Amino acid sequence: MTVPDSSAFRPTGPVDPEGRAAPAARPAADRAAPVDQAGPNGTAARDEPVAPPVGRAAAGGPVRLEGPWTHRDVAANGARFHIAEAGEGPLVLLLHGFPQFWWTWRHQLTALADAGFRAVAMDLRGVGGSDRTPRGYDPANLALDVTGVIRSLGEPDAALVGHDLGGYLAWTAAVMRPKLVRRLAVSSMPHPRRWRSSMLSDFAQSRAGSYVWGFQRPWVPERQLQADEAALVGNLIQEWAGPRTPDFPDEETLDVYRRAMSIPSTAHCSIEPYRWMVRSMARPDGIQFNRRMKRPIRVPTLHLHGSLDPAVRTRSSAGSGQFVEAPYRWRLFDGVGHFPHEEDPIGFSTELINWLKDPEPDR
Repeated sequence: MTVPDSSAFRPTGPVDPEGRAAPAARPAADRAAPVDQAGPNGTAARDEPVAPPVGRAAAGGPVRLEGPWTHRDVAANGARFHIAEAGEGPLVLLLHGFPQFWWTWRHQLTALADAGFRAVAMDLRGVGGSDRTPRGYDPANLALDVTGVIRSLGEPDAALVGHDLGGYLAWTAAVMRPKLVRRLAVSSMPHPRRWRSSMLSDFAQSRAGSYVWGFQRPWVPERQLQADEAALVGNLIQEWAGPRTPDFPDEETLDVYRRAMSIPSTAHCSIEPYRWMVRSMARPDGIQFNRRMKRPIRVPTLHLHGSLDPAVRTRSSAGSGQFVEAPYRWRLFDGVGHFPHEEDPIGFSTELINWLKDPEPDR
């Protein structure tokens, strides 16, 4: 198994200054409400749960895929965010990573709902069905998006579950707004301070994360991500997945992620958080963020990782417990790569639900 290096993001053709493909002409009504007809308050109308389709998304388009969940939009932190939700009970907010969107949590949405939780998977700013704003992709602001969604859902707090970039934001939200985070579960992402030190001082991790360095070039990564109907998205997911489940990812799954990345501006917005992480290291805003993240995590934390993750090394993630002053549980999935929640959805969901229901999570 190999990890694509920064040379994978090579020029492939002309694009606009933001690296966006030229959008096809659409009616004005479609631009206002891409899938669902807008409600009287300007947000998308709530769908009724239906059975999951086989294959493509039918009328749901590339983002609002049909299934035993409902779709709607919520306003938070000056933007509009698309969410998919299922079940009733304590809120569990699911945050996706790169190069994916809310649909990566399809297995956990149903499992959590069946277990008595209100499961909500949101599209991060600039991805899926959420707003694509020109600015606001630093982790502090993205974390405020997350906590703003919690408040917009009318909940006093939530258990945050984040994968990859979503995990980075979950760590950040638990530091910035600790009263809104009931519990924290992170998959395939070290604590931000641990990630920073590993990328700078651990050659093996820096090489494994070379795609992050490749993202620092202007325009080129956007072109590569959208070239050939976002073929690179499929390549990344295939190469980052472990060998334990050869049926993941299948062609239909890759097609869903490729079509979501092909939405105009998505590639640019997906890359911007990684550009901030690197370019801010020597800037005052980055230094201030790194100092802020010295504050310890004071909520029970579950840390999940695939033993064969080629993008984030196990050694990089394993040191994150030093930043947690609360019950901390580390779980390693044997033979699994960068996507434990999709490669082993039953094992991941079982571990997560048992931990969420455990009144003494330090055991």
